[in-house]
Amino acid sequence: MREELYKWKYNMLAIKVADALNKKGHDSYIVKNSKEALEKIIKIIPEGSKVATGGSLTLTKIGLLDVLRNGNYEFLDRYSAKTNEEKEKIEREAFFADYYLCSANAITESGEIALLDGNGNRVAAVIFGPKNVILVTSINKIVKNLEEARERIRYISPMNTKRLNLNTPCVQTGYCVNCSSHQRICNYYTIIESGYRHPGRIKVILVLEELGL
Repeated sequence: MREELYKWKYNMLAIKVADALNKKGHDSYIVKNSKEALEKIIKIIPEGSKVATGGSLTLTKIGLLDVLRNGNYEFLDRYSAKTNEEKEKIEREAFFADYYLCSANAITESGEIALLDGNGNRVAAVIFGPKNVILVTSINKIVKNLEEARERIRYISPMNTKRLNLNTPCVQTGYCVNCSSHQRICNYYTIIESGYRHPGRIKVILVLEELGL
């Protein structure tokens, strides 16, 4: 009973957020799980497309990277870079992709999309460049408002820093201390208010299970 009630609650929340996103000029989709999320992405992206991704545990979890590497796509694979210079080159080429995929750090119930970046390449690509952007975002990233979005980001940032094997104060404390470290990953905080100027460019896939951080 408990599991069914949570599924119902998550679905109702996703419907509310999807409606808010649609009203703001984005295209939104609700899927039950990782399998359906991957199927939806494959359906949206035509074969032969140039595709790029930002760093994302969610995309890895749903199996997207393997599909892009083995499918009929021109995949700009940032993970294949052997040097920082090669990685930066791929990240710049991503601006000319047909489709750019990543996740959001948080989405509010009223449809604002919150993103945090270390180098800025991900938020820059989401805002401008690629013809289409697909954000794969799980239900655990939905928050009440922008204040909660900021708090959520501050909560998960130390875990992302630890995951990336960086040496910042938050790795020592387990919580954000608003540091001045050169390895800090919390440098570019961006809010997407709407997609009115380019309707449908940003497509949000809301997954009714917990993914990523």
